[in-house]
Amino acid sequence: GANLWILIFAIFMASLGLNVNSTAVIIGAMLISPLMGPIMGVGLSVGMNDFELMKRSLKSFLITTAFSVTTATVYFLFTPIAEAQSELLARTSPTIYDVFIALFGGLAGVVALSTKEKGNVIPGVATALMPPLCTAGYGLASGNLIYFLGAFYLYFINSVFISLATFLGVRVMHFQRKEFVDKNREKTVRKYIILIV
Repeated sequence: GANLWILIFAIFMASLGLNVNSTAVIIGAMLISPLMGPIMGVGLSVGMNDFELMKRSLKSFLITTAFSVTTATVYFLFTPIAEAQSELLARTSPTIYDVFIALFGGLAGVVALSTKEKGNVIPGVATALMPPLCTAGYGLASGNLIYFLGAFYLYFINSVFISLATFLGVRVMHFQRKEFVDKNREKTVRKYIILIV
């Protein structure tokens, strides 16, 4: 639906920003990106013990990731750049700082999720997600597997730590957990959630 089109347009914007080495364009793309929903949904589902929400969140996460990388790859296939700019190269080798960025961004997101006035915090938290996906697309388009793997690893780190921060926030703020009438079903769901995590 509309979210997928917004994501595609945001990926094109972020790819353009990486292409011309413009931080402002990249930030603009990140602010309109709907990538945060599925990632925070995973952390929320684990914290609330909600397997149905986890399935929906993981499905959305996989779809948005696939569309993002595909869109960026198509963009960079048709608009090749002679050499990778600094904004692009910065997303190919993750550091411990990227973990902290994702963790604190996720914490800001879950706090915003639990308040009535959400403002623009949720889209703002997505700052760690768009450029790595675009860089992964660039790696595929240019045939540079190191760029692809480094950028996708950064995206994966960001996703995991944003989900972890959401999970921690849900537990600390005592969100209501899903109750099961059938205790056997609850054990099965808990096993699946642990396995996926």
